[in-house]
Amino acid sequence: VLAAWQRPYLNIFKHFRVEEWKRSAKEGDVAALTDTRLKGTVYRIRGSNPASSYLQLPRAGTQSLGLTGCYLYLLFRPLPRKHFLVHLDVTTEENQVVRISFSSLFKEFKSTATWLQFPFVCGAPSEGTARRGAPGAAPADVHWTCLVLDLPSILALYLNRRYSHLRGVKLCCNLLVKNLFTSDLLFEPGMTLAEARLSDLSCRGVSPMPREFAFPVPKGEKWHNLYDYIRY
Repeated sequence: VLAAWQRPYLNIFKHFRVEEWKRSAKEGDVAALTDTRLKGTVYRIRGSNPASSYLQLPRAGTQSLGLTGCYLYLLFRPLPRKHFLVHLDVTTEENQVVRISFSSLFKEFKSTATWLQFPFVCGAPSEGTARRGAPGAAPADVHWTCLVLDLPSILALYLNRRYSHLRGVKLCCNLLVKNLFTSDLLFEPGMTLAEARLSDLSCRGVSPMPREFAFPVPKGEKWHNLYDYIRY
């Protein structure tokens, strides 16, 4: 059951005060920028190889974020014509730490008892497509992306393990990141509360994206034409 302080969702960057760098760590070329399109602060992580620059939460590898929400949301944009890498460390109910990584560098899916590697295809349409198409450097017109990971399902499907909590996150270059959050709710971007009620999605546990995480959509535009939504 989700702890009260993590409900209905937990804004990871805000809760751990990323900008102060006391509970998070950065290495290499990591900069906070104002993104005019998203109307807010984003972090740019860039470098010549993925290990050289990163943003890490929590600060020390011995600590744990202890976040129990089923879904992890990552709002990010790969840097054009570059490769990126993201590591998530999760803990199973048997207290085993499993690393889930996804990167445009991986050519194919690989798994061991403690490491799942997913190839990431930039601009892949809709659900579960991180395994279709050809991985590679991000295209020049790569979109801001809302990536949703169903952590209990990933562990159950690939390793037959039960999910306990999110232990740590390491965002390596090359990418821009707006935020990360966890929740037990499935949020649908580009949908209003009224639309959710009309389409009866709320009965199925689907809610509109919370305002603090919503990508702006100019009048007359459609969310899915401007941004990518990938779920697995």
